[in-house]
Amino acid sequence: MRIAAVQHDIVWEDRDANFARLAPQVTRAVGAGAELVLLTETFSTGFSMTPGIGEPEGGPSAQFLAGQAAEHGVWVAGTCPEVGAGEELPHNVFVLAGPDGSTHRYRKLHPFAEERTRFQAGTGPVTVEVGGLRVTPFICYDLRFANVFWDAGPTTDVFLVPANWPRARRQHWTTLLSARAIENQAYVVGCNRVGDAADGTHHAGDSRIVSPTGELLATASGIETIVLADVDAAEVTATRERFRFLADRRG
Repeated sequence: MRIAAVQHDIVWEDRDANFARLAPQVTRAVGAGAELVLLTETFSTGFSMTPGIGEPEGGPSAQFLAGQAAEHGVWVAGTCPEVGAGEELPHNVFVLAGPDGSTHRYRKLHPFAEERTRFQAGTGPVTVEVGGLRVTPFICYDLRFANVFWDAGPTTDVFLVPANWPRARRQHWTTLLSARAIENQAYVVGCNRVGDAADGTHHAGDSRIVSPTGELLATASGIETIVLADVDAAEVTATRERFRFLADRRG
């Protein structure tokens, strides 16, 4: 399967503007052969803590992803703030929309800084089979917690990690993406935004796709672009057969 990470800027708190800007980028990714297109964390709003920024589950951001998936016949994913029925605070939700109309959700386990007071934490990882690949999403700050990747690793071929990771800590981002791939012998796709957010945070992108052996398959920084690579579940299996250390983990 060919996966595309769309490295893009975000118009602060303007969903319609972001939908208009991102639709052509999804089209370009599909035109390059992508069967799964990954957008960034909070692709439609920016990493906003503004009260009321949440939308209902299945709201406009999820509808945009589902519409793109249906239009192009591919999988499309990104995160958005969603408020469940009867809840006061939103979750930061990874929404994966399929070409068959299916929708899968993962709720961010580790809210970051002020996000802890404005968003709820999720309860556990989610793994979805996509075109013969076992796909597990995490979101931005989750990347710092190796244990959740370890827990999901044995049944995962590809980790998807959308983010709004700041430029000031870009070395952490790139290093941790490689580490999570190497220690789990799985592909890792990191999709980070570029541009300056309204809260003053600067982003360098550094989106990348890392192989199960830690090889950098594709990367880009600084500009809006699309990062593409082919991933194969058989390569994950072969890597784990060649070097069988996952079974030696202790706790």
